[in-house]
Amino acid sequence: MNLDPNVSLVFSTETGRVTTPDTPTRAPTGDGIIRIHRDTKGRKGKGVSIIQGLQLDSVALKKLAQKLKKQCGCGGTVKDFNIEVQTDNRDQLKSLLEKMGYTVKLAGG
Repeated sequence: MNLDPNVSLVFSTETGRVTTPDTPTRAPTGDGIIRIHRDTKGRKGKGVSIIQGLQLDSVALKKLAQKLKKQCGCGGTVKDFNIEVQTDNRDQLKSLLEKMGYTVKLAGG
């Protein structure tokens, strides 16, 4: 079986999403302040809160996202070392993160 060199494997039913060497596995460094802002672009007017600036690896980031989603009672995901939570209640997210010992700022309007 000949494989085309221009085609790459993206998803496998055995292992799930296949990462490429280009995908960073370490969190980007920042100034230590977590910023929460609201975004509606590309979501048909539905607002999500995006949490940026967490200097955690991907496993710890997913665990934190799971904890925040459970506390808020909503859904969400982790994309590009950012947590997207499907809620407009940024004050609740801020208070939860401050209880965990993070420095948090509300960004945007």
